[in-house]
Parts: sequence; C-alpha cells; structure tokens
Amino acid sequence: MSTLLQVVVPTPAHSTVAGALSYRSELPLAPGTVVRVPLGRREVCGVVWDPAPGDALDDTQLKAIGEPLPGLPPLSAGWRELVAFAAGYYQRSLGEVALAALPPQLRELDGTQLARRLKRSVAARGGDGEAARPDLTADQQQALTAIASEPGPFLLFGATGSGKTEVYLQAVEQLLLADPAAQALVLVPEINLTPQLQARFEQRFGADAVVPLHSGMTHPQRLRSWLAAHAGAARIVLGTRMAVFASLPRLGLVVVDEEHDPSYKQQEGARYSARDLAVYRGRLENAKVILGSATPSLESWQACERGRYRCLEMPTRVGAGVLPRVRLVNMQNQPKGTLFSAPLLAAIGERVARGEQSLVFLNRRGYAPVLACTACDWRSECSHCSAFRVFHKADRTLRCHHCGFTERVPRRCPKCGNVDIAPLGRGTEQLEERLAELLADARRPDGTPARVARMDADTTRAKGALEEQLAQVHAGEVDVLVGTQMVTKGHDFRRITLVAAVNADAALFSSDFRAPERLFSLLMQAAGRAGRDAAHAAASEMWVQTWNPEHPLFAALKKHDYPAFAQQQLQERQQAAMPPFAYQALLRAEARTQEVAQAFLRAAASGAEGLDGSAQVVVFSPVPMTVQRVANVERAQLLLESNSRPALQAFLAAWQPVLHGLRLRGLIRWAVDVDPLAI
Repeated sequence: MSTLLQVVVPTPAHSTVAGALSYRSELPLAPGTVVRVPLGRREVCGVVWDPAPGDALDDTQLKAIGEPLPGLPPLSAGWRELVAFAAGYYQRSLGEVALAALPPQLRELDGTQLARRLKRSVAARGGDGEAARPDLTADQQQALTAIASEPGPFLLFGATGSGKTEVYLQAVEQLLLADPAAQALVLVPEINLTPQLQARFEQRFGADAVVPLHSGMTHPQRLRSWLAAHAGAARIVLGTRMAVFASLPRLGLVVVDEEHDPSYKQQEGARYSARDLAVYRGRLENAKVILGSATPSLESWQACERGRYRCLEMPTRVGAGVLPRVRLVNMQNQPKGTLFSAPLLAAIGERVARGEQSLVFLNRRGYAPVLACTACDWRSECSHCSAFRVFHKADRTLRCHHCGFTERVPRRCPKCGNVDIAPLGRGTEQLEERLAELLADARRPDGTPARVARMDADTTRAKGALEEQLAQVHAGEVDVLVGTQMVTKGHDFRRITLVAAVNADAALFSSDFRAPERLFSLLMQAAGRAGRDAAHAAASEMWVQTWNPEHPLFAALKKHDYPAFAQQQLQERQQAAMPPFAYQALLRAEARTQEVAQAFLRAAASGAEGLDGSAQVVVFSPVPMTVQRVANVERAQLLLESNSRPALQAFLAAWQPVLHGLRLRGLIRWAVDVDPLAI
C-alpha cells in the first residue's frame, strides 16, 4: 500500500506554492530524507517534510516519488525547524529556502552519482592536540568560565587584540572534549577572513576536523564539506553566512565572529540575517551561542541591556598592550586639495625608517569615483544605471560597480570633444600612486626604498592572490598597505603601528540612520590593526583626517569608548522610534519603468488596508531607491514600520496573497526584506 508523503521542492521566488507538495511512495520515508521527485516535466531534488495533520489517505492519483538518495542520513528535525522559521519570518517559500540551503551539486546528483561521491569522501580525524595553548588573560579565563557555566547567548565584547579568537578556540575545545560527537559552527563575515582563521583552527584541532563552507569554493568542494558535516565526521564547520544552514546533527556551539558586520545579512533571495538565525538555531538545538565583536551591533547591545544576552567584557589587550592613540587632523587647516596632511605623511615616513608598517584605508576602490570634463557638464555616468562609472587607471577603464559595464577611457570628452578630462574624487589606486610618489625618498632601515602595496577587490580577484598578499604583509615585505575595509577587520598584522583614515567624513551626514554606527565600527576595527604586538603598542597611532573634528563620534573614538557611543545612538534611535525600538520591512519592486515600479507599490499599499496587524503598522509612500536604476531596471521601495514585531509579522503574512495577486505589465520582480539594513 502506498504512503502519502509531503515533499518540499524548489519553487520560484513568487510561486503560489508556498509549502510542501504531496507525493505517493511505496516505502515510508523519514522526514528529512533527500529524494528525487517529478515536478512538471522535470525531475528535481526535494526533501521529505513533516506530515501535516490528517495526512493519512492513500491517493493513487498522486505522482510517485522518485528514488531517495542512498547513504544520506535524513536532515534533522532541528534543521527543518530552522528552515521553516526562516521561510516564515523572511517571507519566502519553504521550498526556496530549504533547497537553497543544500549544496548546489547535491541538488543535481542522482543516487548513483552521490554514492560515488560518498565512497570517495574520507572520514575526518580528530585534532592532534599538539599546538601550544597560550596562557590566558584574566578576562579570557572569566569569559570561558561564564560560557561553561551559563546557558547564554553570550556577547563577547572584547577590544581588538584582546584575544577573542583564543576564547573561541578554547570554548570549542572544551565542547569537543566533553562530547566526542559534538560539532561546532564558526561564522565569519567575509570569505577573505576564512583562510587565516581556518589555519588557526586546523593547527589546534587538525586539518581533517575542520571544513570550510563559503561561496568561494567550487561546487565539489562545497559538497565535500557539507557531506562531512552532515555525517558528523567534521567536528568544526567554519564559513560565511550560508553556513548557518549547514546540516550539523550534533551541534553544540555556534560562534559568530564580528557579529556586527552587515555582511551577515543576505541581500538576494531570502534576505535572512545569519547572526539572528544563529541565535535562533542555538535555542532550537540547545547549543550555546557566542557573538563576538569589539563594536557590537546596537541590536545586540540592547539585548544585553535588557538581559536577553549575557555580556562578557574583555577590555584589555593580550600582553598588556594598549589601544592606539587616536589623532584627528582638521582638514580645514590644510591647503586646498591636500590628500595626505604633512603631519600624517611625516608619521608614515618615521614608521618606514623604523622598519614598522602603516595601513592607509579608504573604502572606495578604483582611481577616482568619477571622470569629468573640465569644459562641459559631462560625467562618466553609466548608461545602464543611475550611477557613475569608476575610473580604474591600472587598466584605463571606466567600470560600473553596480552592473559591471566597462569601457575604455575616452581620449576626449564624448559630449564636447575637449581633451582635458580629469578624475574627481579619490580611490585606493590614487592613494597608492600618490603615496609611492610622496615616499620616494623614504628609506627602510636597510637603506632600500619604501614599498607601497594595495589590497582591495581588484588586486585580490585572482585565485590565491589574497593569501599571497597577506603573506607579504606578514613577512614585512610591505611598508605601507593601502586598502578598503577588507583589510581593516579580523587580520592580525603584528608589524603595523599606524593606521590612517583619509576620508572619514563620507558617512557622517548620510541619509541612512545606521551610517554613524557603521562608521564608528569601521574606524574602531581599523584602529585595532595597529599595535597588536605589545612591544610596539605604546607607540601605535590611529590618524583620522576629518573636516568635522568636533563631531561626537570622534570624541568617543578618541577614548575608544564604544559604550558611550552606543548609549548616545540608542537615545537618538529611541527618540526617533527607529530600530531597535521599532521593527521594519521593505517591499522592493523592480520594473522596466519607475512609474510601473511605484504603481505596483501603491497598489500593494492600497491592498494592505484592513489586514491582520495593519492597525499597528505604518505604510509609507513608495520612493525610488538610492541607486534608482541598475542594469536598465528601475527600482523603488516602500517602507513598513511597527512597534510590534508580532503585528508586523502577522501583517506581512496576510499581505502575501495580495502581493501575489498583483499583475502589472512591465513589472520584473518584487521582494520583501524583513529587518533591512539599508533603507
């Protein structure tokens, strides 16, 4: 007799099929079993789901299920519950989230192909335990004691260089010693932070006990890591935000390093927050959760103030080092057009002469953000986006960082024919070039010229380039490192004693209410790269060139006083009824014209009247997005706000049928973004 099974399958973003589909099976299959099933004219990968109430009838009209993938244990109940929560909270279909959480290659394999992969996989071994354990500071020991004795979640609020990574390592070690089958999940915000952290974990626990999981891996590599974690062979999974959905049947600990980083928020498809899902997953699977940061998100800081998280403070650096002195340079007192102030340039030269390193950062790659004609109003606008193409001098191109459209730099102005076209603004390429010129006479202790290098998304694009450049910096082959924010967080540069931010004001007066929080975090993280070696900590400095030295943000930065900054920001947010004191969602629309995009949003707003929770939800008028057009697609958004999270969730759930029922000619796509980070 056939059995009725509920199976979730991959569905389009706006499919009306939100839940599981019914199939007929000759064999009873446990929930979580990965199977191949017919869907239309295709055969797709699906996951057997928990039966709905009343699913006991035998319907021979249903399509028969395909083969279950052999040798693959069912996905756990905790994993399925995590996926179901993410789909409901972030307003996506269950199948879309569930299947996207599986490795791409697993979704394509049949049973025979998977059997070959499983046969080739090698079981992971435990760590050799031979790596030296450094002596713990009093702060580290207190944090580990609290983690071992309390349930959490924990916010590890530690100054840069205070040894948060060692706390992660020893917390994982205690877990694995207490339970031979336990597993740990360690999340990092960006791929470029994965190799060095992976090296430390492999040194401590052995290479076969640790597997990476991130989008920079090939599909076979991702499948291999996922299978090792799913089988319980891998004791530690280290990855980016996608790893929060890794199948870990014996999960005992979740670590979210740099928990404040906006990279944990997915910006495509299901727009989930990996940090928030990590906390939820810990509660689901009775695993402890550690959120680590020197500049916590205001949401996490408020959670500590309200007693939802346990704050573990580590204010002192390892080795009795001190945080770098912050020096502000008032650019109003500098000559017009100054790129590097004379005092800053002199300080960098002194570091070169002493054999120390400097870090200069500007969060803008390329040579200049705009190329302009000096005779008319022509600018290097992108013909496909409402943005400028960035001038890249290295390959003489104008490149749009939104759609990728690239052209060679014109010999003369395309509008008036003037040959005098010049760059406006500055990027990391220009900083590298100018520093090389200004430091031409600077000499290292051995008498050789100073060496300037640049590290950003352009220079690290090739495979292995990032690791090679980091090795050069660690080996002392670079005297001045110029880079974007990718070099300001997580890296343990032992020789850097000076960090300089040359354009720190860009975010001070942004329309985004989160801009000050991000700027303070970025500057604090950048300052933390200096003086990590206790022998040089006393002489380390953070230089900030600013046109607004009296701004309260810089007053807190000079004292490295995150609590004061957070208190001031939370007071402003509370007075303005902004997150975390309110809850938001965005409805974004993309269309061939701006009129169609906004018409869809207005129709959606009209259909919102009288829905569940609507009395507690404010629906604002639709507006164009900050970058209105990308790749010839017009974009607009509508903001929803409520002082009640349950009311907002009830409203969004009731709103979904209304949104699915709207049909406008020229509309390309729409998406709901719950808890957006950019408005």
